[in-house]
Amino acid sequence: MQKIISWVLLVLGAFLVTAAIISVVWAPDAVKKTPLKTDTTTRLDGTALVPTKSDDRLQVRATSITEADSDRSDDDVVVFVNTTCLVLEQSELDCGEEGVDENADPNVITISNDVFAADRVDAAAVNDEEYLPEDARPHEGLINKFPFDAEKQDYPFWDGVVGEAVTAAYQGTESLDGLETYEFNYVVEDVDATVLGDIEGQYSMDKTMWIDPRTGAIIKQEQAETRVTDDGTTLLDLELAFTDEQVQTNVDEAKDSIGTLDLLTKTVPLVGFILGPILLLAGGFLLLRSRSTTARA
Repeated sequence: MQKIISWVLLVLGAFLVTAAIISVVWAPDAVKKTPLKTDTTTRLDGTALVPTKSDDRLQVRATSITEADSDRSDDDVVVFVNTTCLVLEQSELDCGEEGVDENADPNVITISNDVFAADRVDAAAVNDEEYLPEDARPHEGLINKFPFDAEKQDYPFWDGVVGEAVTAAYQGTESLDGLETYEFNYVVEDVDATVLGDIEGQYSMDKTMWIDPRTGAIIKQEQAETRVTDDGTTLLDLELAFTDEQVQTNVDEAKDSIGTLDLLTKTVPLVGFILGPILLLAGGFLLLRSRSTTARA
């Protein structure tokens, strides 16, 4: 019986040490990657002045659907397909409906589609034709998330209207329901751009993002945006933010992800490197003792 117990302890100890080594050597690179089965729906609401719809500020909502294209993605790069729509609150439009256009509902303000690729670790844009269709628009900087283990520094962040990355400046930290987040802000003012359809004008944006530094996920977002024609006519004056429900969902998902990361990169190595050798020593001691007893017998 003692011999059986010793072998059980040896096997279990060896397993824990091996698991700890794998967690230290392999797990960080394996788990700190954007999943290839990403399929997220982000909801925002706010108010907007849209002169083509009304002379008054109206309640609006926005939906952003981002789905990973697993067929085009690989171990290093993930390809995303994004659809974003901005509509008046009373609109019944489902942004994810296939073939939906801006004429499908009189309450639609804008609908945009985008295809982009990003590094699965540092989240930076990838423009290799190996991953993207021929008509894909080149991107640069960060697009839909920050890198894993983001730092307290400035990052280049993609603005689709400007058509290039702008500087998202680190502002400080803030706790959201117990989750520590890093706050980043970028501002562009009166930039010449295509502001709506084929209309040229000036575009301004003041966007603030709160991100989970461990996963790089955007937890909360607020933005103030204006688009005017060259003659000064306002086309859109928008104030938009993640809904409270969306922020809470993002916080909960980030906590779950952090728990998984901590389990694989901290708990397993800690238990393995502490308990594993103890079990090996105990198993070895019992095995030697059982052999000594057998020899004396």
